[in-house]
Amino acid sequence: MQKIQKQSAAIILLIIMCLALFSGCTTFENFSSTFLASDTEAADTVRIGVFEPLSGKEKKHGELELQGIELAHELFPEILGKKVELVYGDNQSDIDVAEFAAQDLVDKKVAVVLGSYGSTLSLAGSDYFSEAKIPAITITSSNPLVTSSSDYYFRTCFVDSFQGIALAKYAVEQAGTSKAAIFRDSDDDYAAAVSQTFTDKMLQLTGDENAIAKVIEYSHAQKDFKKQLQQVKDSGAGVVLLASKTKDAIEIMKQAKDMGLSLQFLGTDIWESEAFVKEGGTAVEGAVFSSYFDPGTAITENTKVFLKAYREKYGADAQPPSEVALGFDAYLLAVNAIGTAGTSVNGEAIRDQIAATRNFAGASGNITFDENGDPIKSVVIKTIINGEFVHLYTVEPTWQ
Repeated sequence: MQKIQKQSAAIILLIIMCLALFSGCTTFENFSSTFLASDTEAADTVRIGVFEPLSGKEKKHGELELQGIELAHELFPEILGKKVELVYGDNQSDIDVAEFAAQDLVDKKVAVVLGSYGSTLSLAGSDYFSEAKIPAITITSSNPLVTSSSDYYFRTCFVDSFQGIALAKYAVEQAGTSKAAIFRDSDDDYAAAVSQTFTDKMLQLTGDENAIAKVIEYSHAQKDFKKQLQQVKDSGAGVVLLASKTKDAIEIMKQAKDMGLSLQFLGTDIWESEAFVKEGGTAVEGAVFSSYFDPGTAITENTKVFLKAYREKYGADAQPPSEVALGFDAYLLAVNAIGTAGTSVNGEAIRDQIAATRNFAGASGNITFDENGDPIKSVVIKTIINGEFVHLYTVEPTWQ
C-alpha cells in the first residue's frame, strides 16, 4: 500500500512539473487538450440527452415522443463522423425528480437535450440546462414560458396562442367568412391566449373592426349553455371559436345539436383524440380544429422519410401520432445544429445554430425559429367526418 501511495505521489508531481514547464505556450495547450480537458472533440460518440417521463402518470406521452426520437436516431445514427448515443434521463413525471434528472444529463455532458413532455417538467430542468449552456428542444410543451424564460430552450410544437392565428386564416381564406364569434371559459388562460390571437388575426385579415361579432364567456361550473348558444346563432357569425376544455366543448356541441343549431365550431389540437370523438359522437361531426401533423399529407421530403420508416417498423397501416413526428423533428434539429456548428461540446455554438434555423424541412413541416425559440411552421387544419380525422387544409407560415 505504501508503495502504491508513493507511485501516485510521483505521478501527481510529474503532472505538476509538466504544467509548470508548458504553461503559457502552445505546447501546453496541446498537452491540456490531449490529457487534461474532459470536454474535447476526441470522444468517439456524440451524446444527446432524452429528458422524458418514462415512468409515472405521464409515461404514455413520454413514450410517444421517445418513439420519434429513437426512430430518427435509427435513421441518422452518426454526426461529425461519430456515433450518436442517446442518454436517458427519466424525470418520472415528477417535478422534483425532474431536477435531479436534468442535473444528471448535465453531468453526463450531453450536447443537446430533447424533451420533456409537460411544460412544468421542462421548466423544472430549464435552469440546469441554461446554466450549463446546453441547448434543449421540447417536443410538445406548449406553454410560452418554457422558451420565453430561457435563451437555451426551443420547441418543435407551436405555442398555444399560435393556433388562434392559423384558425383565423382558415376562417377567412378557406371558410370564406368575415365574421366570427368566440365562446370561451372566463377562467381559462389557455382560452384567453387563443382567443386574443384569433381576434387580432381576424381583424387584420378582414380589415373590419367588427369581425368578431360576439364574445361570450361562461363559468367552468356551468352546465346549461342554451342561452349563450342562441346568442351566438343570433350574432350571424360564420364560425365559432370554441376555446374551452374538451369536456365543456363536447357538452356545448351536444346542446347545440339538440337545439337544432347549425354552427361551425373551431377548436385546437386538444380535440384530436379518440376520446373526444367517442364521447362527442355525432355532435362533434364537422368540427374543425388545428393540429401539428397529418400523416396523409406529405408536407416535406422528410415527411415521406418519416412515414416510410414508421410504417416499416410499426405496420403498413400504422398512423403516427403528432407527438412521434415532433419527436422525430427534435432529433433532426439537434443533429443538424451539431453538424452545422461543427462541434458537439460547444453548447453556445450549437444553441446559436438552432436559433438560426430557417425553413428546416421536418416531418411535421418547415420550421423557422423566432426570437423566442418558438417555431413558425405549417399548421394542419382537420375536421371530423364519420368519426375520423380528415385533413382539410394546411396553413403555411405566410405571416412571418
